[in-house]
Amino acid sequence: MDYTRTISILLLFLLSLSLVLPRQFSHPVKNINIDRAALLAFKKGIVSDPQQALHNWNEANHVCDWNGVTCNNHTTRVTCLYLNDTSLVGQISPFLSNISFLECLHLSNNYFHGSIPKDLGALSKLMVLNLEENKIQGAIPDSFGKLKDLYFINLRDNQLKGKLPQQLLYNCTKLEIIDFGDNFLNGPIPPLLGNYLLNLTVLLLYGNKFTSHIPASLSNSTRMEVIDLAGNLLTDTLPSHILIHMPNLTELHLSNNNLSSDENNTNLTSFFSSISNLTHLKIIELAGNNLGGELPFVIGQLPCNLSKILLEDNQIHGVIPSSISKLRNLLDLSLSNNFLNGTIPLELFLMPHLQRLWLSNNSLHGKIPSLPVVSTNLGLLDLSYNNLSCTIPTSLANLNALRILNLRKNSLSGHIPSSLGSINLEQLDLSQNQLTGVLPVEVARLSSMGTCNLSYNLLEGEVPMEMSKMDKVQNIDLSSNNFSGTIPVSLRNCKELEVLNLSHNYLQGAVPSSFDSLPDLQSVDLSHNFLIGKIPDSLCQCTSLKLLNLSFNNLSGQIPEGGIFNSLTYDSIKGNHLCGSLSGLPACLHKQKTHKVSLLILGTILLSSVLLGIFYLVCSISIKDQVFKRNHRNSCPTSLGFVKSYRRILYRELLEATEGFNHNKLIGSGRFGHVYKGLLNDGSIVAIKVLQLLNSDFTKTFNRECQIMKLIRHRNLIRIVTTCSLPDFKALVLPFMANGNLESHLYPQGQNPSFTYLSLLERVNICCNVAEAVAYLHHHAPVQVIHCDLKPSNILLNDDMMALVSDFGIAKLTTTIAEKTMASENHINTELISGTIGYMAPEYAYGRRASTESDVYSFGILVLEIFTRKKPTDDMFIEPLDLQKWVKNSYHGQLREVIDPSLMHDLESHMEIKKIWETMIVQLLDLGLLCAQEDPSKRPTMIEVVDDLEEVKYYVNSDASLPFSSSNRISSSSLTKEMN
Repeated sequence: MDYTRTISILLLFLLSLSLVLPRQFSHPVKNINIDRAALLAFKKGIVSDPQQALHNWNEANHVCDWNGVTCNNHTTRVTCLYLNDTSLVGQISPFLSNISFLECLHLSNNYFHGSIPKDLGALSKLMVLNLEENKIQGAIPDSFGKLKDLYFINLRDNQLKGKLPQQLLYNCTKLEIIDFGDNFLNGPIPPLLGNYLLNLTVLLLYGNKFTSHIPASLSNSTRMEVIDLAGNLLTDTLPSHILIHMPNLTELHLSNNNLSSDENNTNLTSFFSSISNLTHLKIIELAGNNLGGELPFVIGQLPCNLSKILLEDNQIHGVIPSSISKLRNLLDLSLSNNFLNGTIPLELFLMPHLQRLWLSNNSLHGKIPSLPVVSTNLGLLDLSYNNLSCTIPTSLANLNALRILNLRKNSLSGHIPSSLGSINLEQLDLSQNQLTGVLPVEVARLSSMGTCNLSYNLLEGEVPMEMSKMDKVQNIDLSSNNFSGTIPVSLRNCKELEVLNLSHNYLQGAVPSSFDSLPDLQSVDLSHNFLIGKIPDSLCQCTSLKLLNLSFNNLSGQIPEGGIFNSLTYDSIKGNHLCGSLSGLPACLHKQKTHKVSLLILGTILLSSVLLGIFYLVCSISIKDQVFKRNHRNSCPTSLGFVKSYRRILYRELLEATEGFNHNKLIGSGRFGHVYKGLLNDGSIVAIKVLQLLNSDFTKTFNRECQIMKLIRHRNLIRIVTTCSLPDFKALVLPFMANGNLESHLYPQGQNPSFTYLSLLERVNICCNVAEAVAYLHHHAPVQVIHCDLKPSNILLNDDMMALVSDFGIAKLTTTIAEKTMASENHINTELISGTIGYMAPEYAYGRRASTESDVYSFGILVLEIFTRKKPTDDMFIEPLDLQKWVKNSYHGQLREVIDPSLMHDLESHMEIKKIWETMIVQLLDLGLLCAQEDPSKRPTMIEVVDDLEEVKYYVNSDASLPFSSSNRISSSSLTKEMN
């Protein structure tokens, strides 16, 4: 009986259990199916899965076994989706909001596009959201304010727009880490942010467009460790009052905003004093603001853990305090692009852990300190663009960890220390100094070298064959020196070489045929040397070669066909004796086999010609001597005795050549005289510049122009044919330019219908030609020449529309070489400074002497005029408006408002490249504005101008798909700061 009862109870229990179990376990099965459906909907939104990250997302596998899916073991619900770095392409499905137990969503480093689904705000258990580095657009959903458990959100490096949602920042009070960097978010940072996010430790809002102030409420976020607000549009003073409440702060990034220092941007002491108690602080980045004032001595009292201080691109002035050397753990120190002066403290080089030191673009002067033998970690030293003088100390070699040395654009002289060859330099830039002597073999054979730039110095001797030891070098620039000898064939061993520039030297011999053994070679410039022979066919095999310049040598023969020569322009080979099918070159004559008889006949003819020539010369000299004695009163002796190689010319011949200086022959007038077109007895057409001898200054003008013509020679400077100098008459005979001057093309008067239009390429070429001429006068001529009167009427155009700079009547010679060369001609250095209104630099009004910077200003005005066809003296420019302000205020986004209408019409007729050409014009206008700045110290050098223009010219002439990059000194990005 008991047994029967027991069985009955057991059966009853099992029956009740069978009724209960389906209800108990049906919910997990149903819910996991919801998660599965949501994930499959997500997969359906993926259009590309190159890594097959979702290959096992199917019915054959349990959802918790799918790649990237994590489930809770107890509830068997999906809690985490981790698909970072899987290259997925598609949109984020709103069905993910159905995974109600989801705590972590990681989809970073993919290619998701579209907007963030607002449905994700329903994921009430979500704690971590990581969508960084995708292509997501739109705004951050307000619905994120419902994610009350969220403590980590990372949306950086997307394309998000709009304002920060206050719902998110005020309701999600558990947030500890926020990263919205590198988006397009705008508006002010919510002012009460710090009142709600008391647990915030990391705030990253860099690379957006946030405006207004840094919220004072952040002082309540006392657990803050990292703040990065760099690259926004924030204003106000440095937030000292906020930072003092953040004792755990380790990193402060406020670079590239519009912040200022205290007391009307004059006091940095209060800021550095306020952060001196932040003992955990390691990084301070304040670069690219408007910070003014001097670096205070208290900077040396900053926390000892500090490893990085970046203060470049500000307005800090004064000397560098030696107390900064007390920061013994400092790794990086950048003070570049400020207004620092004084000398460089020796103590900076003795900091034991300092690895990188940037002091470029200041006004530091004096010597580079001589260094004791010390143990340092300094690997990068950049002292470029200062006023440092004297020699490069040999003791720099004591910096045995040094890898990058940049001393560009100083006034350093003497030899390159051979001791630099004892350290493993990877980048060496000593360009634009006054270094002399040879390139030391010890430096030339550095196998660690990657970039070697020694251009624009006075180095001489042969290019060392030991440079072949530079087996890692990618860039060699020895241009604009006095190197002679041949180009070393051993350069073929520099297997990683990409750029080789040996232009503007005195190199001889043939172009090496071994360049084809350099697989990465992209650019070769051998122009302006004395190379001879044929162009080697092997250059056609340089498959990576994109730029080749062999112009102005003594090369001969037919240019090769194929390879780089299929895209070569005439500018790259002009100034030689070449022939071929390229436009601008003569056709090659067919050479027949030469026979001995032909040689004999040819020899006889040559010998006869020589004998007849000698007989004619003797007779001519005898006759001319008698004529000279008979007509010496009407003869024009050559000025200053320097043109003995020019033929003498009679005043009477000039009178006949111009039909008595007939008004119909007048082609131009200026302050110092008139220019006539003339036909000489030998049939040559010339321009005769006759000076008006009103006072002694005009004699000085004539002598000055003759003296300058004697000392300089450049393809873009007008050359002298001969002179005629009498007590009451002085004239220069110059080549006649059938295309007139630039002014006649910009403002045609109707008599020359061909002068009605200049194409974009012609305008770019003219700018390049003028820049090269002025750069030569400033930096490469035997004596430094300041032109003083650059304007369109002084820019002549030859038959090929190449520009030649003329009229040196008021130019100034400035170097000591000139003084030594012309000791007896003291009047050459007199202050005969003048110019033309509108083109004269503003510093003339303050009594400053003419300088190279004043020519740069005139060139900037010239560039603006070339592309706007507006004279700087146009009636529309009423003070305070001038040409520069008109262009600056109008051209961004409204290009047609400022550029020459005929040029705009040309752009409209080439729609396929209109955008590219517009970009180039903007670059050129930027360059003109940069050159025409009021502050002379902010103007670039003409060398830098030439570099920028060459890149523009190459871009216009070549593949329009190539990226344009300006030099690091001149660019539209730097212009924004310079012009404001």
